[in-house]
Amino acid sequence: MEEGFPPLSSRVRPKNLSEFVGQEHLVKEGRPIYEYIKEKKIPSMIFWGPPGSGKTTLAYIISKNIDAYFESISAVLSGVNDVKEIVEKAKMRIKNNKKTILFIDEIHRFNKAQQDLLLPYIENGIIILIGATTENPSFEVIRPLLSRVKVYVLNPLTPEDIKRLIIRALNVDERMKEIKPLISDETIDFLANISGGDGRIALDTLEIAAETSKGEEIKIDTIIEILQKRVPFDKKGEEHYNLISAFIKSVRGSDPDAALYYLARMLEGGEDPLFIARRLVILASEDIGNADPMGILIAVAAKEAVDFVGMPEGFLALSQATIYLASTFKSNSAYLAYERAREAVKEYPDLPVPLHLRNAPTELMEKLGYAKGYKYPHSSRYGVIKQDYMPEKLKGRKFYIPKDIGYEKRLKNYLEWVQKILNKNQDKG
Repeated sequence: MEEGFPPLSSRVRPKNLSEFVGQEHLVKEGRPIYEYIKEKKIPSMIFWGPPGSGKTTLAYIISKNIDAYFESISAVLSGVNDVKEIVEKAKMRIKNNKKTILFIDEIHRFNKAQQDLLLPYIENGIIILIGATTENPSFEVIRPLLSRVKVYVLNPLTPEDIKRLIIRALNVDERMKEIKPLISDETIDFLANISGGDGRIALDTLEIAAETSKGEEIKIDTIIEILQKRVPFDKKGEEHYNLISAFIKSVRGSDPDAALYYLARMLEGGEDPLFIARRLVILASEDIGNADPMGILIAVAAKEAVDFVGMPEGFLALSQATIYLASTFKSNSAYLAYERAREAVKEYPDLPVPLHLRNAPTELMEKLGYAKGYKYPHSSRYGVIKQDYMPEKLKGRKFYIPKDIGYEKRLKNYLEWVQKILNKNQDKG
């Protein structure tokens, strides 16, 4: 490909909605973008979606179909002066009844002051803002700006969408028609499936394969080599949180296969393995607890193994722990027990400890009644003895309610047995 020659994804960029692929929830008849273009009334908006889902293309189509001037900048490369310069031009165009669409790619990269600058120009209709972001606008865009725009979510393209993009590119692009690359339906399907919902990745991979094939058939191995085992993942972006959430919920839901898929997604994408290990340790207590006390031991052991061995072999310990935790009994009783205890502390933050439970290391404390009347459980026949441990105002309050499952069933049976012993009042010390 010659220097300065636009890539295939740019050369075949759709010019109207009939050529646009995907996002039917926005672009088909009766849906928002279709209706905006039909009425030629475009509000300011932000497109939120993954790379290669059509955010820039959709903004371009809107501008062309309402006869508006299209100004495009990247928040990474541009700043306040660039915006001010565009606004001045937009003011001049308004005098000639010409609208200006300001497209800001990666708008989440603008800081608060830069985003604030846009507010009056949107409010006064000097510009129509179309922002594009891969990050959740709720966290990355200031509230005053969000209140002035509509936010539309773009989904990753489906393999069928990407297949349509590939076939269209082969048929309409002059360079592709000149090269006439040999590519089987099987290879097209493979490329459509491995592109991670990113149309740009698919098209530009196709172009490299076509340019380097030298008349030979493009093989699946060639596609793999070009992509270099690419796994789409952003350790700092929303996908980081989406994947760890899906991973934990899959383990909690006792689906080891789904959990392993998300584990591999994260590890192959470069996630910190110790971050995953820490989450497993938390899960082992929060979601498994005493239903299987081995859970936390295995989770901690996996964390230690990853720390000791490192990667890439550390995946073995994480895989083992993931499978075990996903495949064992689940209980959140320990978590709920603490929450109930915490609520009691909020209600009664400083109840005095009963005197008989206090130590009496000095003569004065002994005289004050510290430790007086304490009954030593081991002096009884069964190792339990009737006495009060709770402060008076919390007497009878239950925090731990074990489930009738796994090892926790054994604990429940034990506590019920203890209660029977105490109720019979067999041992008084």
